[in-house]
Amino acid sequence: MSATRREGRVECRHVAKTFGEEWARQIVVQDASFVVEEGALNVFIGPSGCGKSTLISLIAGYEEPTAGEITIDGVRVQGPGRDRLVVFQETALFPWMTSVENVMFGPTVRGTNPREARQEATALLEKVGLRGFEDKYPSQLSGGMQRRCELARALINQPRIMLMDEPFRGLDAMTRELMQEYLLRLFEESRHTILFVTSELEEAIFLADRLLILSAKPTSVKHVLAIDLPRPRDFHVLTSQRYAELKQEALEALYQEAVKAFSKGSKAAYDLVEAFGKRSSVS
Repeated sequence: MSATRREGRVECRHVAKTFGEEWARQIVVQDASFVVEEGALNVFIGPSGCGKSTLISLIAGYEEPTAGEITIDGVRVQGPGRDRLVVFQETALFPWMTSVENVMFGPTVRGTNPREARQEATALLEKVGLRGFEDKYPSQLSGGMQRRCELARALINQPRIMLMDEPFRGLDAMTRELMQEYLLRLFEESRHTILFVTSELEEAIFLADRLLILSAKPTSVKHVLAIDLPRPRDFHVLTSQRYAELKQEALEALYQEAVKAFSKGSKAAYDLVEAFGKRSSVS
């Protein structure tokens, strides 16, 4: 890869996605145009059920747009590819393989020397704090350990783009914070393009270089917020004045979309509407 040019730039132009027959058609994405910057940690956030996972599936090539175009480094997406890897909400580790076997699986299938693949896998497992757990099976790992193993398995394949669909959902608060720290450490070292989906605003701002705020369904990008908190980043930034300002700006944009979603009958949007109302009355 050229030292003067990063790869992994995603461009979506007037993308739409509908599901169902014409007589019962559901529009999930409508006229969505945005750029996922290369070498940056980009975060999608929006009202619950707005279509975040659908956008990930479209960029991954698992779904085809009904209209519009998605390109990666100028090449149109026409299906899944090795340049993109998806980390899902649910674990996708092979239960019959050990941690190191799971991580080295991709390179081995592509013909990498097994000894070299094992060495690289072992080094990555150490980076994510799994030294000593190389020979453990997924059932012998905690939820957070499984997530770390999946990060190592994704990184060993050196994707241009990592698509992460709420990968820390369901973890307890302390484990989630630990996973955020590991992800930031790995990102700041590798600078892979990452598109991370979350429903948690604090997580979004803590991780992101760019926050892409989505509208209520049918979704499009309503607002792009540059997160100019310094890197390398740790949890001390959460107490800074700049963090508070960014959170307020993002919350106001999300609130407007939650109101729209709630007015259309989305019960999931009510919590955000109510929370913002209480926050405003206190301030």
